[in-house]
Amino acid sequence: MKRLLWMCVAATVLVSNGALASEALSKAKNCSTCHSASARLVGPSYKEISAKYGKQKDAEDKLSQRVLKGSSGVWGIVPMPANKEVSDAEARALVKWIMSQK
Repeated sequence: MKRLLWMCVAATVLVSNGALASEALSKAKNCSTCHSASARLVGPSYKEISAKYGKQKDAEDKLSQRVLKGSSGVWGIVPMPANKEVSDAEARALVKWIMSQK
């Protein structure tokens, strides 16, 4: 059942790539444990990320890799762990949605 739910969420994101689907994906992949739309939690808010990287041409590629592989030292001392449960397509969908947050 859990696997079916993940497949449905992923399929929804890939088909629609809309804001609601990506928001649901961010919750399903536990991004909201450390990030929120406008307030800094453990990590930066989605709006902060969008503001910092919004004008960079390679932002989607760079941030997708950070979602997948993790990073450290970019937003402070707390590292972002790698997300092995996130596929390349899901990482790109998440980043596109995050970059749309203004």
